[in-house]
Amino acid sequence: MKFLLYFLLLSEALFFSNLTSAQDLMKERIRKLSNNKTSIYIEKGIFHNGGVKQEAVLKAIRQSFNPKQGFERIVIDFSTNQIPKVYGHISSADKKLYIDFFDTTLAKDLQTISSTRFVEKVNFFPIESNYVSMEMKLKAKVNADIFYLENPGRLVIDFKN
Repeated sequence: MKFLLYFLLLSEALFFSNLTSAQDLMKERIRKLSNNKTSIYIEKGIFHNGGVKQEAVLKAIRQSFNPKQGFERIVIDFSTNQIPKVYGHISSADKKLYIDFFDTTLAKDLQTISSTRFVEKVNFFPIESNYVSMEMKLKAKVNADIFYLENPGRLVIDFKN
């Protein structure tokens, strides 16, 4: 019986020690996105738009680089005048940006980007029929200014070192 009690206590200690080494998103700063460029670049944190519930189609992802201002711009185009509800997380240390798009589907002829100055790869994961998760693998530690524009709806991400 003593052996069983020690085993249970040891198992519990090991289980909870693994949980404490996981990423704690509760300590991350949560930012509400603006509808214009803020020039406030972040390297980590959670962001959302507090968006309206509406169905949208993610049509395309575009990229440009402005050497004069030193940032790369990624634009995500939607079929609607406003962007759908979004929730995301950036971790420059992990070189990843995650965004969940609610009430959103991918266009059958989705135009996307491949390797760019700061982006290594973009992956989409259609979780349900109207819910898409996007993972952007980054080439380096970067800072991002994330905002949205309307008419038509666009999510804009400016990356710089």
